[in-house]
Amino acid sequence: MKQLTNNIMMIRPANFGFNEETAANNAFQSHEKVENKILLKDIAKQEFDNMVNILRSSGINVLVIEDTNTPEKPDAVFPNNWISLHENGVLITYPMFAENRRIERREEIIEKITEQFTITNRYSFEFYENDAEEPLFLEGTGSMIFDRAHGFVYACISQRTDATLIDKFNVLMGTQSCVFKAVDRNGLEIYHTNVMMALGEDFVVICLESIKDAESKKQLLKLFEKTGKEVIEITMTQMESFAGNMLEVKNKSNKRYLCMSQTAYDALKQDQIDKLSARTHLLPIPIPNIEKFGGGSVRCMMAEIFLPEK
Repeated sequence: MKQLTNNIMMIRPANFGFNEETAANNAFQSHEKVENKILLKDIAKQEFDNMVNILRSSGINVLVIEDTNTPEKPDAVFPNNWISLHENGVLITYPMFAENRRIERREEIIEKITEQFTITNRYSFEFYENDAEEPLFLEGTGSMIFDRAHGFVYACISQRTDATLIDKFNVLMGTQSCVFKAVDRNGLEIYHTNVMMALGEDFVVICLESIKDAESKKQLLKLFEKTGKEVIEITMTQMESFAGNMLEVKNKSNKRYLCMSQTAYDALKQDQIDKLSARTHLLPIPIPNIEKFGGGSVRCMMAEIFLPEK
């Protein structure tokens, strides 16, 4: 299995805004009052369009699908939480913590994907969100970081990332998992693994400071060594600037790019930039308002497509 793809799906937001429901356990969202909601929607579209242009001008194939105006979906710009698209033709949809994010799973999006790519099997985990007594959540590649080449899944457990569902994913996909706990500077669970860790072809960017358990840390480092990943450690402060929310992709000429926000890039120190630049090409993209009010960054906006092309 290959680790990198040059096919990305992105959802152009119709009604981007601050989502009260996700703010319950996403410490990365700014609670600053939005003075002009209509202006914010327009700014988000501009940031989105600019990001697509940057990716395409780098030779990365971006499938853009328009969000619908109704019902309003403030987080539609972050599709990686509800869908994953795999090299063996498998499409999986996931259970979401926030009720108003569940409507992001639109059949029209999957139909658009099938125009260009082949889906051979489709699985749904979403019924777990409907259990009245004990709903369970697993938010796609927000919750799980895939080492596709070695068949590993990395995940920090939180309210939005359930260990039982990771076990079920492993059975379905023939993977193994390494689960651990990670907390922010206030001791609160980090809601998604992909804000504290990014896995490239031969490196990993990770906030080890957020993992308090020494045994978990040791196990992770052992796995990284075994799978040939250079560890590039980031601090808690850098993680808060979305420096863990990166995604490595390749273009049609197989040139590697590490996509990140401008905020994340600006937070990196020169030695970290040098280490990363020795392995891949850094591609900083400015999305300050999407980051600030959405609480997610560049990686969250990109759903990788590994499906076979038609």
